[in-house]
Amino acid sequence: MAAAAGPDEADEAVRGTCEDASVCKRFAVSVGYWKDPYIQYFVRQAKERKAPEINRGELGCERGHLTCYYARVHGVSHLIKAFLERTECNCQIVNLGAGMDTLFWRLKDENLLPRKYFEVDFPMIVARKIHNIKSKPPLSKPIMESHSGDSLLIDSHSLDSSRYSIVGADLRFPSDLEEKLKKHSLDIHLPTLLVAECVLVYMTPQQSANLLKWAASAFPVAMVINYEQVNMRDRFGQIMIENLQRRQCNLAGVELCASLHSQRERLLVSGWENARAIDMMKVYSSLPQADVKRIEALEFLDEKELFEQLMQHYCICWASKDSSNLGLANIDF
Repeated sequence: MAAAAGPDEADEAVRGTCEDASVCKRFAVSVGYWKDPYIQYFVRQAKERKAPEINRGELGCERGHLTCYYARVHGVSHLIKAFLERTECNCQIVNLGAGMDTLFWRLKDENLLPRKYFEVDFPMIVARKIHNIKSKPPLSKPIMESHSGDSLLIDSHSLDSSRYSIVGADLRFPSDLEEKLKKHSLDIHLPTLLVAECVLVYMTPQQSANLLKWAASAFPVAMVINYEQVNMRDRFGQIMIENLQRRQCNLAGVELCASLHSQRERLLVSGWENARAIDMMKVYSSLPQADVKRIEALEFLDEKELFEQLMQHYCICWASKDSSNLGLANIDF
């Protein structure tokens, strides 16, 4: 077994997952799994082909962090758009551990921008993203087009416009996070959607509980989406954990990924309501058949059993608080 990484090495390994995930996403886009004209401005093209299970299921992508990319993008997007529909875009989105995500630009193209869109990540990742935004007009122009009021505020670790804000912060310290977001005009009275994709699992159970409790108590009307591992106590899950440990990447919160029940329960005990959780195989089976045929025609996937195992070890969980009776509890697949 690999020696345990120190705190700095562990954080560096987590930051490395941003690059690996982004490279895999760009590859999936280049093959035609989904459209994203903006990922090319953040991420280099992959030099090697990735196995189909990486794009449609989960098996590595260099660091061994497994991601059901197509089903993940579809599933998270479905829930986000349902929230935007219920709130009529009179809301804000906080993307936790956003990395090189391009959702802001894609929502703008679809005329679905919330009142404000926030991104949070490690300061080092935020600095790199801001550099790309500043140096590439296809990224900076949409921010300028949606901005109103005074000039944009921008430095090496934060950018703030009237509709888009990116903040360098450590999610393990919610009070510091809240302070930084409020400096960028976070409105706790606005319906708020928090999105965390493969983020909470890198925090200890206490750290992620603190973050979830903060969010549940800070916003009267809110929804949280969490995408990460599940069913991690079986042999397949143990192999996934061992693969990551060999890369000095520790899943500090994996004990909460034991089952769909444990994933729901963590949200409920943190103060959220109407929590739900489904595995990615169920998300994939909810896709329109025409879409499934298109995806499966892109590249031959010969190991269906492995694919199904991979999909059964990731899940999407969501929960809400809805004092305004917007119908958030009815959002489903």
